[in-house]
Amino acid sequence: MADPYNNSAHTPAVTRLDDSMVTTAMELPGFRVVRSLGVVRGITVRSRSIVGNILGGLQTLFGGNITIYTELCEQAREETYRDMAKHARLLGANAIIAMRYDATDIMTGLTEVLCYGTAVVVEPTSR
Repeated sequence: MADPYNNSAHTPAVTRLDDSMVTTAMELPGFRVVRSLGVVRGITVRSRSIVGNILGGLQTLFGGNITIYTELCEQAREETYRDMAKHARLLGANAIIAMRYDATDIMTGLTEVLCYGTAVVVEPTSR
C-alpha cells in the first residue's frame, strides 16, 4: 500500500505550520488562503489493556472522571493530530483549516480516532 504521507512533489511552505496555524474555523484571522492542498488526516485505533479496563471499572464505582480512559482518549487525539500536521507539512502546507476529530467504535474495546482538516497555504493579510 502506498504511503499517503510521502507521495507529494510539493515544496515546503515558507511560513512554518505550528499549533497556532491550525483552526477549526474556515479561515485563519490575519491570513488569507492562497492555495488549498486538500484533505489531510491522522488515524489511530486504540484499546485499553485488560489491567486498564479493570482499573477503569473500579473508577466507575466511585463516579467522576474516569482518568484512565481520559488519558487514553487524550493520547489518541494527540497522536492523530500530530499525524495530520505531519501529512500537511509533507504537502507543503503552512496552515490547516476546518480541523475536526471523529471517533468510531470498531468493535468492543477498539476505537478508531480520526483527526482531519484542509491543508492550505496562507499569506498574512495586508495591514
